[in-house]
Amino acid sequence: MRAYTGNRPSLKRAKSQMAGRILGIHSARNKIVSIDVYWSFRSPYSYLATPEMLKLKEDFDVDVNLRVVLPIAIRTPDALFDKANMPRLRYILLDWARRARFLNMSDKWPSPDPVVQDRETMQVASEQPYIFRLSGLGVEAQRRGKGIEFAYEVSHLLFGGTENWDQGGHLSDAASRAGLNLSEMEEALSDDPQLEEIEKNQSALEQAGHWGVPTFVHQGEPFFGQDRIDTLRWHLTNCGLKSSTP
Repeated sequence: MRAYTGNRPSLKRAKSQMAGRILGIHSARNKIVSIDVYWSFRSPYSYLATPEMLKLKEDFDVDVNLRVVLPIAIRTPDALFDKANMPRLRYILLDWARRARFLNMSDKWPSPDPVVQDRETMQVASEQPYIFRLSGLGVEAQRRGKGIEFAYEVSHLLFGGTENWDQGGHLSDAASRAGLNLSEMEEALSDDPQLEEIEKNQSALEQAGHWGVPTFVHQGEPFFGQDRIDTLRWHLTNCGLKSSTP
């Protein structure tokens, strides 16, 4: 019987290849899943979603990324703030406040309003000192790994009934509660207004198949509205994602 003279892999090489395959399997299993939340600082429904945004991160092994977009009043005001849409707008104002009370959350509209807008004519002012600052800070918070925490704290400041939330130490305190330093964040804003990233977020929201906020996107599939988070949880479970809590 003739001896085999071909290239036989060494035992050491075979063990190395097997180890690599095993590591690859574990790496795939341990890969962190991301959920993108398209979110606006003026949206009351975005505010209502913030407790569940934090809970998603606590309950599942997922990263929940804050993707700040500008309010529809800035992006496309005619889509909501014209005479033809007044019944729809009145319903939204009724519904979000009712939903807030149902969730035992504050139902106070921010003062000042993050978007400068005439409440009678619905005309949006050309100068917007609040919303661009807030949106830029939201982008910067996400870059620092505290996006949803910052969104939670600031939205509860705005919709929680704090008068003149833009003055004094209100924002600074909210940032601190989120584990951030407001002065450092605002210094970053002076070098980079973050508008380009906000525009990319708005394009990504449209590509995901929606336009409203809050919209949660997992693997390209959108879940619109703070009342669709239970559906998102069901979806994550069906995708084989295990809860990170016992």
